[in-house]
Amino acid sequence: MAAMIIVTGGAGMIGSAVIWRLNQQGREDILVVDHLGCSEKWKNLVPLRFADYLEKDVFLQRISSTASSWLLPGRRGDIDGIIHLGACSLTTEQDASYLINNNFEYSKQLAMFALKQNSRFIYASSAATYGDGGAGFRDTVENLHELRPLNMYGYSKHLFDVWAKANGLLEKFAGLKYFNVFGPNEYHKGDMRSVVLKAYEQIAATGRIRLFKSYRDDYADGGQQRDFLYVKDAASMTLFFLDNKHAGIYNIGSGQATTWNSLAAAIFKAMDKPEQIEYIDMPNAIRENYQNYTCAEMARLRSMGYNGPVVSIGDATEDYVKNYLKNSSRLGK
Repeated sequence: MAAMIIVTGGAGMIGSAVIWRLNQQGREDILVVDHLGCSEKWKNLVPLRFADYLEKDVFLQRISSTASSWLLPGRRGDIDGIIHLGACSLTTEQDASYLINNNFEYSKQLAMFALKQNSRFIYASSAATYGDGGAGFRDTVENLHELRPLNMYGYSKHLFDVWAKANGLLEKFAGLKYFNVFGPNEYHKGDMRSVVLKAYEQIAATGRIRLFKSYRDDYADGGQQRDFLYVKDAASMTLFFLDNKHAGIYNIGSGQATTWNSLAAAIFKAMDKPEQIEYIDMPNAIRENYQNYTCAEMARLRSMGYNGPVVSIGDATEDYVKNYLKNSSRLGK
């Protein structure tokens, strides 16, 4: 009997994509942990196959028990791996205490549980930990002290990276710094939905897309650049670490910096619509914390043996628009 896999944040975009990939590999012995609340992210779970589901607070209570045989009926508690993706990912969240509890304290307790169970532990860090990129985008443990996150979300993720390093856990754990992931199963994310989804809705309704003007002379309007990664590739990269024991910090991105204008062009092409872009003022509230450029350095992941292809922004956008957005479909259907 195969050991169990725990996926926290399993109803979210990346989490459900990871479960979808596991299902493709023939794995269903999965415990899904999340907080469904009043959102519609439960719909991401409907097409997927897994053994059980627990709300995050119930799960946290139970991992404090002396035994883990309760995790699945009839099991002795063998855990092949814990993929910890659950977090508050709202980059504009102002309640620092809430972020500390959800992203830092929860992660620490789950990390200690993984140690106790001698289980593989893979957790989500974030490219937001890099701040404005002034210290580069090098996914090494040694330069953690140089990073200056621009928002509290990024800092809550950075805190756990630093804590894990200070306690020698990055010699055992894999921390994954996800860049701008987009794709199916993000319908529930509200303002945190990707520009691809927001633009699709804007173009369908008005025929045009709205992008922020640049407030810096070194970037043209719409010329700000981000590292965009299709969620299917993000899931494959994540599961690479379940199949091996590589430890440390790793970037999860495409390794390519794409302008918002280029992304917009790909969306219009996928929708068979003429390009029409309107540039709007960037709100003052986000201007100081805005990342004008991100690009993941991917050499370290490749050097560990990951050789999977990365879908181009054009092909990823086309797949997302034509096979999911047009039909409001989800992974697994």
